[in-house]
Amino acid sequence: MKLFEGVRVLDLSRMLAGPYGSMLLADMGAEVIKIEDPDGGDPMRMMGPPFLPDGESAYFLAINRNKKSLALDLSRDRGRDVLYDLVRQADVVWENFRPGIMERLGLAYSKLWALNQRIIVCSVSAYGQEGPYRDWPAFDLALQAMGGAMSVTGEPGGRPVRMGLPMADLAGGLFGAFSIAGALFRRERTGEGAHIDLSLLDCQVSLLTYIAQYFWTNGRTPSPLGSGHASVVPYSALQTRDGHLIVAIFAEKFWPLFCRAVEHPEWERDLRFATNRDRVLHRDVLMPLVEASFRTRTTRDWLERLQSANVPATPILGVDRVLSDPQVCQRGMVVEMDHPRHGKIPTLGTPVKMDGAMGLEVAPPPRLGEHTNEILARVLKYSNVKIAELHATGAIA
Repeated sequence: MKLFEGVRVLDLSRMLAGPYGSMLLADMGAEVIKIEDPDGGDPMRMMGPPFLPDGESAYFLAINRNKKSLALDLSRDRGRDVLYDLVRQADVVWENFRPGIMERLGLAYSKLWALNQRIIVCSVSAYGQEGPYRDWPAFDLALQAMGGAMSVTGEPGGRPVRMGLPMADLAGGLFGAFSIAGALFRRERTGEGAHIDLSLLDCQVSLLTYIAQYFWTNGRTPSPLGSGHASVVPYSALQTRDGHLIVAIFAEKFWPLFCRAVEHPEWERDLRFATNRDRVLHRDVLMPLVEASFRTRTTRDWLERLQSANVPATPILGVDRVLSDPQVCQRGMVVEMDHPRHGKIPTLGTPVKMDGAMGLEVAPPPRLGEHTNEILARVLKYSNVKIAELHATGAIA
């Protein structure tokens, strides 16, 4: 699956948002060159625990496959000269420094554009290149808080909690890869590069979707509903005799099927529950009845009854069960990575399937500076003498 074959990405990003997005491009065939400081590289190399036996970070392992590492000191003139040469040969520069850092490094978009008018620069930052919060530092937790996600996550009346997934960072990676794909498409038609200003806060606000529209429509500030939904009932996690499951009656056709499966046909005839709008209005009446009923049987019993009646209901799986689930495995979402020091280890696949291909070619994350010499020789045609000189000056490692 080589959707981005021939696309060369210089990835200056660290932490999660940028590296996750560049990995998506790498998975689909882009040559992603990870530009790292020779002094330790991406800080995520040390993120943990857990670590593999040789100290390699599982966090770093998860978001840096299929990339190459070039150790380059951008604080040195000779290091910047190398990057300038790479920009001339690249399609994309992806960075997530705080606003102003690229300019201080001599890597302003105007400079990069002067080197290559077709270059696409994706600048990912917490709050964007403009605005009153431009210079604030932030990480995923702060952006979930600022973007509204924490205000609607958790149980009613409980303390604010973040989503279990680092959705602020992951959204930045997804929107970044999507934006770069669009910029590459435009460049094919116009020959023009682009500077993408991607704010992680903007990404979080965009994910509010119907929640924001509800507020503008009824003027009510949304609050946590646990696993429930503001506009659908029943739609939540339910406690059984021995665990939990979810039921999602998102379309009207499922309501009578649900009532019969749980052996409460009288609910179907009750005018308070006749339509979803009625059930939402009478949520406080209906849900205690549903919850009491579900506590009388085991999770397995309920799932058999509901699924045989074609009612949307599933178990709530822990990560251990997800990663061994037959559907997940058949869809190639767990693949083997042939690691040079640890042998074959599992890693996640890609959700993008094309032309029937389920598999994913996976190369392990690079060691710091593993590809420095190879990239400079192959891409820039540097001689062995010049590469040795750069090593001697500390510009590369």
